[in-house]
Amino acid sequence: MPLLTRLIPAPVVVDIRPGALDDLGCVLADERVSHSGKLAVAVSGGSGARLRERISPLLPGATWYEVGGGTLDDAIRLAGDIKGGHYDAVVGLGGGKIIDCAKFAAARVGLPLVAVPTNLAHDGLCSPVATLDNDAGRGSYGVPNPIAVVIDLDVIREAPVRYVRAGIGDAISNVSAVADWELANRVNGEKIDGLAAAVARQAGEAVLRHPGGIGDNDFLQVLAEALVLSGIAMSVSGDSRPSSGACHEINHAFDLLFPKRAAAHGEQCGLGAAFAMYLRGAHEESAYMAEVLRRHGLPVLPDEIGFTRDEFVQAVEFAPQTRPGRFTILEHLDLKTHQIKDVYADYVKAIGS
Repeated sequence: MPLLTRLIPAPVVVDIRPGALDDLGCVLADERVSHSGKLAVAVSGGSGARLRERISPLLPGATWYEVGGGTLDDAIRLAGDIKGGHYDAVVGLGGGKIIDCAKFAAARVGLPLVAVPTNLAHDGLCSPVATLDNDAGRGSYGVPNPIAVVIDLDVIREAPVRYVRAGIGDAISNVSAVADWELANRVNGEKIDGLAAAVARQAGEAVLRHPGGIGDNDFLQVLAEALVLSGIAMSVSGDSRPSSGACHEINHAFDLLFPKRAAAHGEQCGLGAAFAMYLRGAHEESAYMAEVLRRHGLPVLPDEIGFTRDEFVQAVEFAPQTRPGRFTILEHLDLKTHQIKDVYADYVKAIGS
């Protein structure tokens, strides 16, 4: 009887610990990553640039490229700059925008990517997706998974607190996203990849149930691992389904309707997840999720990120249009404006102020 297996696209190296950056040179010297030491390192003008002086001696064969922002044009420009350099790999060092630019550029020129995030704002650091601003607003582009991920928890602790908190919201939202996937399976027969769903759900639950906070290395370790696992879950399923449901539709609606006022991705996703859990009748789970988000300093009501009740209702009503073809609790209920207002009023009472 044949032994049936499947190959899971995942990094060959995942190094998450305090001081990991000091061993970056050893990771990059791995024959699977670089055999010559010729590397293209993409950095921002912020956190990545500040680390350049520290890391440069570890990477004597590297060429450094400063990336101006997180747009599609920036990513295409970076790809053009590194195309003729005969590099072994691209290293993305910085926040999410820089890593997404590096992902896209590496894919465009056919090189592996090493992701070295300097904050934990969202689960894109190890996902097969690059999210970049373009002329139409914002687009998601399929790319290979990073070949290696190096997360130095000492560096993460130096990041602005808000960015780390946002990662908590994004990780926790997996619980709601998987519930939406299961709903689509029950109602429409949409196929679920059980492994992807399990990985995404357990990543979210690990953060949701952890008693620690962002001041604890133990908690940061779990959060970083959860964000990496979320990216791997998306690779397993072949799309963002394990980590993106109604929670992310609401997030995208905020981004599109109020582009100049939108909050951090993870802040909006956490709020969207707590509300989506309430919508599906999981009132105790919604209240617990809201309690945990509050404990970490994350919003559970729209006015906590500068939106009115009516603006939130508008975002919820518009949200299904952001992901045509995706079925979540929002599409299932198909609520009208007055119904969303009524449910929102009940949600506010249920989670308290």
